[in-house]
Amino acid sequence: MSHTITHGEIARLKRTHPQLFARPLAQRWREWALWLCFAAILGFGLWWIEASPLRIWNGLGKLGTLVVLMIPPVDGGAFLDYCRAMAETLAMAFLGTVIAAVLAVPLGFLGAKNMVPNWLFHFGLRRVFDTFRGIDGLVWALIFVSAVGLGPFAGVLAIAVGDVMVFSKLFAEAIENVDRKQIEGVRAAGGSGAQTMRLGVFPQVFPVMMSHVLYFFESNVRSASILGIVGAGGIGLALSDRIRINNWDEAAFIILMILVTVAVIDNVSRRIRMRIITTDTGHK
Repeated sequence: MSHTITHGEIARLKRTHPQLFARPLAQRWREWALWLCFAAILGFGLWWIEASPLRIWNGLGKLGTLVVLMIPPVDGGAFLDYCRAMAETLAMAFLGTVIAAVLAVPLGFLGAKNMVPNWLFHFGLRRVFDTFRGIDGLVWALIFVSAVGLGPFAGVLAIAVGDVMVFSKLFAEAIENVDRKQIEGVRAAGGSGAQTMRLGVFPQVFPVMMSHVLYFFESNVRSASILGIVGAGGIGLALSDRIRINNWDEAAFIILMILVTVAVIDNVSRRIRMRIITTDTGHK
């Protein structure tokens, strides 16, 4: 049966929970002040970058002209060269991701609280992870292009160094959440420290690690395309050259190749991740 709220009940609710019916004036002023601060910061940022309505309108007009120049996309007789450049980009993403993942496994074990209980060591290592994670992959690419020269080797190093600390943090968090019963079972059977990690910890975290690695490989395929623009090789270098000489129809063809390749990689990687997750859940 439905119950009709009486005036007495409403009055009692107003006395016990006044914030549900009328917010205090101070709270309302505080919210208005926050919104005004947000509007002021947004307005200042737009003024700082000179984002005037006229400039936006002119930019949209030029963008429309570029889109017209991109149609229809053509390969310019360099389709095989683009395919080789795309294969180079995929190789950069794959090698960089694998190198980062392999290096991150021992770092992940060192960074896990339940593996290395020394809080000072753990705190320092985690801060190292955070420091390196704060540097974008494009910055690493510029550094390694200057250090080792132009080409895909610089791109592989940029991806590997940029990802290794992120993997280390994710792997450490996965290791910290393992089931203690399996670890205790290996130790009870007389297993050594290395055997405990290999048989009691690693099988539990391996599906999580592989899921992270596959996801980052997807992302690194896109990143490798951008890294080529700063001289790290791959399809990004070809795209940069076509844009520089205003061959927008060929640039559009390269962009379409990147989109198709990324879509295929994303689809395949997602299926593999789902199979890993489903298999791991079924075992549990």
